[in-house]
Amino acid sequence: MKLHNISFGNIKRRKGKMLFLVLGLVIGIATVVTLLSITESMTKNIEERLNQFGANIVMVPKSENLSLNYGGIDVGGVNYQVQEFDQKKLPNIKTIKNYKNLSIIAPKVLGPVKVNNKNVLLMGVIFEEELALKTWWQKTGGSFPQKENEVILGSAVASLFGFKIGDTINLSGKSFKVATILKPTGASEDDAIIASLNPVQTLLGKEGKLSMVEISAFCQGCPITELTLQIAEKFPNAKVTAMKQAVMSKMQSIDMFRSFSLGISIIVIFIGSLLVLVTMMGSVNERTREIGIFRAIGFRRGHVMQIILLEAMLLGIIGGILGFGIGNLIAYGIIPVVMKDGVFAGINANLGIISILMAVALSLLASLYPAFKASNMDPSEALRAL
Repeated sequence: MKLHNISFGNIKRRKGKMLFLVLGLVIGIATVVTLLSITESMTKNIEERLNQFGANIVMVPKSENLSLNYGGIDVGGVNYQVQEFDQKKLPNIKTIKNYKNLSIIAPKVLGPVKVNNKNVLLMGVIFEEELALKTWWQKTGGSFPQKENEVILGSAVASLFGFKIGDTINLSGKSFKVATILKPTGASEDDAIIASLNPVQTLLGKEGKLSMVEISAFCQGCPITELTLQIAEKFPNAKVTAMKQAVMSKMQSIDMFRSFSLGISIIVIFIGSLLVLVTMMGSVNERTREIGIFRAIGFRRGHVMQIILLEAMLLGIIGGILGFGIGNLIAYGIIPVVMKDGVFAGINANLGIISILMAVALSLLASLYPAFKASNMDPSEALRAL
């Protein structure tokens, strides 16, 4: 008689006990898979939302002059005569090693323009990139520009000159239509007129020039400083600054979710291992006579241990597969409840393999002591129960 046939027979004969053991493994693995799946989905969602908070890397041309601006107050007077760098070199940023960590690249050109004999900041942008970067911008009406002759007005500019949506304004002899007016943001755009990049470059006489580039990046697998160094290497005449606080905030938020998930998983695994241990101990105690007969007819200690551990391994595989499937189903159903507009990250094949291995390992480790106890059982003592 082969050992695995004995193990299969024991599982079939003790369906109730084995079902209870499998149920314990399923609950434990399903809980872990659910938490990890939710954490993975929430991590992706957090990354997407945090990346919408704006630029965390700013690239500007190097200057020999020190900044005379603090807290939005410029003690050196208003001056929009800034240096620029060549727009043709901007694609070089795509050649850095960690380019995949750069989500949004928003170039800008800045300059003064006369409006009713007053200097106003004119900012040229690529609206597709800028609107993706500045998700907090809210319009008072109308729509964001769709054509090159349409502009966005900052709240302070619109208030100062009394412009309304649909009005036409003249900028250095060229007419533009006010597509929308931004609600107050408390940032520089309140005092600016925002238009499409190419027309502004032409209007300011800065064709092919950029004043600055704002970059949104999330570097989960590498330091943010590494990104800035790589960009600086490609643009030696640019000053590349990382907003480390924003990046650290992203990392800390995600780490909190992972730590919480890990802590709960450890507790569940510990409880599951105790459940397996108690169930296997009970099974060994109930099979005293059977084990005694095995030992009396010549089964060695190793054979007895193999029978019990093989049972545990089979039950672990079943529990791991069922737990992984149920855990994903629970995560799929619960994510929309715990996270608004949350989307299930999908089935992770690696997590499935880990779940099965974890269930098998948990079952085997918890069965070691019962198996050792059974293998050391005195045949004569066991046979007295007959």
